[in-house]
Amino acid sequence: MKTSDPYGRAYRKFRIERLIGRYVANPTVHGLNRIGIGTTLATELETIGRKTGRLRRVPVAAAFDATGAWLISQHGTRSGWTANITADPQVRIREGERWRTGTAQLEPDDDVDARARTFASHPAFATLTAATFRALQSAPISVRITFTDIPPQ
Repeated sequence: MKTSDPYGRAYRKFRIERLIGRYVANPTVHGLNRIGIGTTLATELETIGRKTGRLRRVPVAAAFDATGAWLISQHGTRSGWTANITADPQVRIREGERWRTGTAQLEPDDDVDARARTFASHPAFATLTAATFRALQSAPISVRITFTDIPPQ
């Protein structure tokens, strides 16, 4: 006889991914950045903590364009950085070696699967990239960062 799960599969997935991120992935990316080794798989997003007011940095995957960047919050508003953006949308994101300032906005009507395909380094990898995002997500939402540090032309 099966007992009902009070939390559900998506919540369990979120908790496991949160632990892996907090204790393995995030410290690894932070450590590599600290010693000058960057990765194209992740960049750093800096938000202001909604409870503490302190700066918070978290590794994220981003697709940059001329006016901003797209992110996908795999766990939607459960994600700490997404909740921080909801409280204060002013953020900084590392683009290569440069920190960019911008305003972040949740885009719930954006097609997350289509957006994930744009994160691929080559069109041949678009399907694999989207499948990887799907495997890791529980309640995804797209996030748009519009740069505020673009010089006037």
